[in-house]
Amino acid sequence: MKILILSCSTGGGHNAAGKAVKEQLEKKGHEAVMLDPFSLKSDKTASTVGNAYLLAAGKAPGFFGFIYKIGSSISSSRHKSPVYYANTLMVKRLKAYLDENHFDAVVMPHLFPAEMMTCMKRRHMDIPPTVVISTDYTCIPFFEETECDYYIIPHEDLLEEDIEKGLPAEKLYPFGIPVSPSFQKKTDKEKAKVKLHLPADKPVYLVMSGSMGFGKMHLFVFELTRKLTHDEQLIIICGNNKKTQRILKYTYYRNKNVHITGFTEHVSDYMDASDVIFTKPGGLTSTEALVKNIPVVYTAAIPGCETKNREFFVSRGLALASERIHVQISQGITLVENKEIRNAMINTQKHFAKPHAAADIVTLLEEVTSEKDAAKKTTV
Repeated sequence: MKILILSCSTGGGHNAAGKAVKEQLEKKGHEAVMLDPFSLKSDKTASTVGNAYLLAAGKAPGFFGFIYKIGSSISSSRHKSPVYYANTLMVKRLKAYLDENHFDAVVMPHLFPAEMMTCMKRRHMDIPPTVVISTDYTCIPFFEETECDYYIIPHEDLLEEDIEKGLPAEKLYPFGIPVSPSFQKKTDKEKAKVKLHLPADKPVYLVMSGSMGFGKMHLFVFELTRKLTHDEQLIIICGNNKKTQRILKYTYYRNKNVHITGFTEHVSDYMDASDVIFTKPGGLTSTEALVKNIPVVYTAAIPGCETKNREFFVSRGLALASERIHVQISQGITLVENKEIRNAMINTQKHFAKPHAAADIVTLLEEVTSEKDAAKKTTV
């Protein structure tokens, strides 16, 4: 089985979901190719699309939220949006790539390629079966104007919303958001601490900035370090934000209880060692923490998908949140020190978690391609 995974670099979550499916496919002996469709025009185009989103969401979240709200109000399954028509400009190049490489199915953890494949379908082009993966705990604007074969959504609780927006019920599969196999494995907390050279007998607070930054990171860390007075360990993952990493390292280089790193492939290990996570409510990070059963406190959300993610998790007891830094810190300390509250959240996480989403998606792909092969033999 040969599968194409189409994603775009508008936030790290989409690519992380795609890579999780790719890992699972390769684990099962299948071939998987992951591609940013805009790179078929040029790498500069792909970078421009990604950077435009990051700039709007990271630098002007209020404006981004305004655009998201407008998108939600005009989004409809009955007509196509400007987003759809913009993505149709890539159809010719993408169709040529598909014809040249012959894939058994196309997986898309992103709206944009789903719009491209929808355009091909509406033009009656011969294309492989299409599978869309939603990476947020809501039906995002314009999702319902796509016409794909299968839709993977994060949870059964979202079925009603997706159906109300116009997605066909028979095409919805609440498998969950796929995460890397490393997040499905749980290392004993003390062992994880030893592996990371942390004191085994001290609580660990993990602060994750996410791929798009973390609002008032410096102020948050300053306030948190003031509250941690008993050698608690603080790990800060700055992601690709090298400026923040440099400033924090300079500020806390004498504090042996503060550990600062940039982009890392060992997030799973850091989660295993942690007693609580402070993070923005991105769909992937939220799911990774959910699968790991690590208590979560949400920091400032980017208006739009992240506020919807926060609403989903907080309303179900899967996370705590506040707009105020001192409240966020207080919530985190409570989750570490109050076993009853902590265990209640962990037990709820265990109930909602879907750790085998990637495996379930691959099983679906195997079924789809086998049915396709059987149909071909019948026609022959």
